[in-house]
Amino acid sequence: MQILIALILGAVIGIAAHFQVHHRETRGAAVIPMLGTVSAGIAWLALTWAGIGIDTPWPWLSAVIVPAAVCWPAALALTKIRLARDAREKTALGIG
Repeated sequence: MQILIALILGAVIGIAAHFQVHHRETRGAAVIPMLGTVSAGIAWLALTWAGIGIDTPWPWLSAVIVPAAVCWPAALALTKIRLARDAREKTALGIG
């Protein structure tokens, strides 16, 4: 049941990353929070399968550090890719 706490932590970190990175209208509202949730879940699962119990700080730290390390760069990359693609489309259509 503690994995639910890790999933919620990942989602919250993903939401924070979504709102802190500029041009959030270029990304889906759920993409980065879901990425945070999935990354926290995978980190928790990997450590649990490796035999590291919840009585140690490692699963809890991984539920915070891994989504933070994944969500912010992913949000920045998605924004950069989308803005570049939009600029190419505008140029190709003769709009901008």
